[in-house]
Amino acid sequence: MERFLKKWTESSLILKILIGLIIGAILGVAVPQWTFIGFPGELFVSALKAIAPILVFVLVISAISKAKSGIGDRFKTVIVLYLFSTFLSAMVAILFSTIFPVSIHLSGAANATAAPTGIAEVMSDMIKTIFTNPIDLISEGQYLGILFWSIVFGIALKIVASDTTKDVITDIANAVTKVVRGIIQCAPIGIMGLVFKSVSESGLAIFTQYGQLILLLVGCIAFVAFVTDPLISAVAIRRNPYPLVLTCLRESGLTAFFSRSSAANIPVNMQLCERLGLDRDFFSISIPLGATINMEGAAVTITVMTLAVCHTIGISVPLPVTIILCIISTAGACGASGIAGGSLLLIPMACSLFGISPDISMQAVAVGFIIGVIQDSCETALNSAGDALFSATAEYHDRMKKGEPMNFLGEFAK
Repeated sequence: MERFLKKWTESSLILKILIGLIIGAILGVAVPQWTFIGFPGELFVSALKAIAPILVFVLVISAISKAKSGIGDRFKTVIVLYLFSTFLSAMVAILFSTIFPVSIHLSGAANATAAPTGIAEVMSDMIKTIFTNPIDLISEGQYLGILFWSIVFGIALKIVASDTTKDVITDIANAVTKVVRGIIQCAPIGIMGLVFKSVSESGLAIFTQYGQLILLLVGCIAFVAFVTDPLISAVAIRRNPYPLVLTCLRESGLTAFFSRSSAANIPVNMQLCERLGLDRDFFSISIPLGATINMEGAAVTITVMTLAVCHTIGISVPLPVTIILCIISTAGACGASGIAGGSLLLIPMACSLFGISPDISMQAVAVGFIIGVIQDSCETALNSAGDALFSATAEYHDRMKKGEPMNFLGEFAK
């Protein structure tokens, strides 16, 4: 058994998910009456639903309690770039989702709880939810309240806790992440069950929906990579940003696409920054920081998937609420776990804004795992390339303000 588990965990998760998807589709067409095959999918969704609130809570507390203070103007600039680009990515996702609405198959969607009808009701429900017992919030999966209380506890620990205590919190966060990794190793079996259930209920037409969803996600990510990010960089450095943008996509985005991990791509980005002629004391901090809070692709995923659920249920999203959704997606993306598919676990937090129950929103998470082979690769490529792009942009902007030579593109300019 130990040998089998070792081989299972060391083999490609992408390949296993693809195999599970194919087997589930075949069985859904061949033996739709064998409903027990869908049971592993229900267990997988239940496990995700159980661990996700704890994951959000401890990750945000750990990140805030150990956040460094006293950073200089250059670091402030890169943080602003990271956060603004993530917020703008969420807005792009809303725009594309409004122009090209996509629905997905969700069991029980017809019986879903109706969403609030106006901004006043949304704000009232949000405040009532936030100021609730945090233990109850975690047990009920109320992500808005979880996010609020985790920020409060994180700030409090940052002020009063010793380094040892902060290390313990980090260890707890790492332990929860380890549990999540274990659950995700079961994703191929869970996805087989979920695909079987979807195909047996709706036929192979569901894959048309998945294809539309993938195209929407990839289209949003491409627009951010080639339009909004270059615009942000151009405003900051006042020159054509595309040589820098294309360099970052080629040198960083390509490797991140296959590794599917911003954290694993940190050494690649640091080497890229070295060749771009950046200050080592700066990029040695900004790159790891970007792998944590620069989550443009995650913001796109959270927003698109949330609006797909809204379109499926028939919820109309007014303009003022979309701004709140952008803020929530940005905050959630910045707290996304560093593991593959981490952003998917934060979809329920955004869905809770519209009164969508975890039973419905966690199905969207499962759909995200089904399309994750493409979604997560593109998302990570955008995130990682953005880390290098905005690190370079922040330093070039700072040098430009001080009248120092920019050494634009470093060795690449030679």
